[in-house]
Amino acid sequence: MDQLSGLSAFVRTADLGSFVAAGRVLGLSASAVGKAVTTLEKQLGVRLFQRSTRSIRLTEEGRLFHERCRRVLDDLEDAQASLAAAVATPRGRLRLSAPLVSYHLLLPVLPEFIRRYPEVELDLDFNDRIVDLIDEGVDVAIRSGDLQDSRLMSRALRPFQMLLCAAPGYLEKHGTPETPQDLAGHLAIRFRFPNSGKIQDWPLMEAGGAALAPPGLMTCNNMEALRGAVLAGLGIGCMPDFLARRPLADGTLRSVLGDHIDGPGQFHVIWPSNRHLSPKVRVLVDYLIDTLFAERCDEPAAPGLSVTGRPSA
Repeated sequence: MDQLSGLSAFVRTADLGSFVAAGRVLGLSASAVGKAVTTLEKQLGVRLFQRSTRSIRLTEEGRLFHERCRRVLDDLEDAQASLAAAVATPRGRLRLSAPLVSYHLLLPVLPEFIRRYPEVELDLDFNDRIVDLIDEGVDVAIRSGDLQDSRLMSRALRPFQMLLCAAPGYLEKHGTPETPQDLAGHLAIRFRFPNSGKIQDWPLMEAGGAALAPPGLMTCNNMEALRGAVLAGLGIGCMPDFLARRPLADGTLRSVLGDHIDGPGQFHVIWPSNRHLSPKVRVLVDYLIDTLFAERCDEPAAPGLSVTGRPSA
């Protein structure tokens, strides 16, 4: 670094013809520039300038050295500019892990992200397994529920509401439950969490409401399969609102016990808490917050939110 400072002082002095002018450009005093050049001359064992009380001029050795140093410093400036551009422009492969069911939220909004950032290559992993972002080299993940890894940063995304749904044909045959206690006479399509093997509780507000779920007819570890079984009229199932939205709108599903359902859940976007957030991660996190923060994924929030994440609990 001392040699580089000396080279910079020498080249600026040779370009501008004085230690004073070089000092103004480098933000140093004239004496500091002169000392840096003198130190460089001692290291090289050659005089670079002929000095007088009124002027300085390059020696023949100094002129040859200046030509080479000028090219070296120009190359260094080009390299720094290229690196700054690479750091500033989002580009490269970006691994995103998300629950399988979340593709209903992500796929409608990703085309616009790809249009905005064509140099970012998305590598999407829709999987209900809880991945270790650090060990598995995942850049960004979407999760719901508790976040307990202090190595991660997180921001809230879209809230979601779990709904109890059934097909009209099933309700015509078995009746529509009016209270949680009525579930005793119905059949349930239950969800098993792939990572823990635990059966999902139904979000009923009454104390011990989960125990009021009807007898299980079928258990699935995939929410898409659960929705398919409910659409087929096999029983009542519990699913997130964004998964049920279209069938509810076209009448192929009906929501039941809506007045007894507990509060909403929450999606978070998480990423490793590196000190320097890469541009590709920053723009994806900001974009997901902008588009998935609203209650409905097809009603994006106003743009302009920035990444100011907090360590997850």
